[in-house]
Amino acid sequence: MARVPSVTRALLPAEAQPIYDEIAESRGQVSGPFPVLLNSPQAAVLVARLGHYIRFETGLEPWVYELVVLTAARELDCRFQWGAHEPQAARAGLRPEVIAAIRDRTAPAGFGEQDALLVSYVHELLRQHRVSQGTFDALRTWLGTKGLTDLTTTVGYYSLLASALNAFEVEPNPGAPLLPYP
Repeated sequence: MARVPSVTRALLPAEAQPIYDEIAESRGQVSGPFPVLLNSPQAAVLVARLGHYIRFETGLEPWVYELVVLTAARELDCRFQWGAHEPQAARAGLRPEVIAAIRDRTAPAGFGEQDALLVSYVHELLRQHRVSQGTFDALRTWLGTKGLTDLTTTVGYYSLLASALNAFEVEPNPGAPLLPYP
């Protein structure tokens, strides 16, 4: 059970209910981190709007997006995020051995060039809080400046969600693949 209330539409004041409706409409439902983020409705809607852009408008290929999300989820040991995205990563074409390597913290050893580059970028950013010039230049050459900006924003967005999910102890959905505790 989460450490803070999971907010339903009925628990919100009337003036905040349109925020709930906007989140529900854009995502199909209010789930994941959003019931706890709705303890601050304005923060929740701004996070949801950024998430909509990241999920549907960046133009990042689905396998790139999911590889980055899984890597960020693992780096931040976010069980909910891992459980939600491991199946999506498989559907996006990530090979089981890539998913296992991220889960088991052996990535990017043995990865192809693009997979290794993406995982290295997330590792560098979240572990050292900086990205080496070589990794930066290689990704910029591949994705362009806009793509690299969207990729970096994706890492930040999923780090924000992982922070909320972890701080508020939101547990994975029943039956979701589990990420081992560190």
